[in-house]
Amino acid sequence: MSQDRRRILVVEDELVINDSVTRRLVAEGYDVLQAWDGPGAVATCATSAPDLVVLDVMLPGFDGLEVCRRIQVDRPVPVLMLTARDDEVDLLAGLAVGADDYLTKPFGMRELVARVAALLRRVDRAGELAARPAAVLTVGDLSLETGTRLVRLAGQPVHLTPTEFDLLACLAGAPGHVLTREQLLADVWDWPAASGTRTVDSHVKSLRAKVGAGRVRTVHGVGYALEDG
Repeated sequence: MSQDRRRILVVEDELVINDSVTRRLVAEGYDVLQAWDGPGAVATCATSAPDLVVLDVMLPGFDGLEVCRRIQVDRPVPVLMLTARDDEVDLLAGLAVGADDYLTKPFGMRELVARVAALLRRVDRAGELAARPAAVLTVGDLSLETGTRLVRLAGQPVHLTPTEFDLLACLAGAPGHVLTREQLLADVWDWPAASGTRTVDSHVKSLRAKVGAGRVRTVHGVGYALEDG
């Protein structure tokens, strides 16, 4: 494998979908590995250290949620989850175990490629920020260290996924000010506004469960603002 090409693991038990996604990602210039069940996905992650995982929720062996939980323990890796159900409970469950994004089946290959590219750009951007002098963002008793990506609430550490941290940091950069869903999509996910805004809403719900429901204020029809609690 070329050392400068990104390595992506595709985990999908439906062979036609797995092969179709793999062929498209190879055509886009990625090195692609394949797995078809939960144990195989975890084993491949451990031996091959992919840069990103495209992960179906429903898998033999154990499901994608368990795969995501296990692979995030040793080495954080961005995960794009594929789900056959557009159910918010399922989506929040995926976010809770460390998924960064999700696509609902059936999906278009152009959309999948765009999501993969956006996730990898965010990884690069996070690395660039980590190399800069550390800054601390403080809003009330909530603090974020940009260098270490450490979050504390009333002095206690709070575990956030990379996407949750980026979302919170974006809101904390303008405390009390309302950021539209379109702004958040562009700044956090690096997506155009036309991609839709439900992803923002789902991540905000997951973030609220960790930092307090009242801390992220909803402005209906507009967006969200971070308050000092």
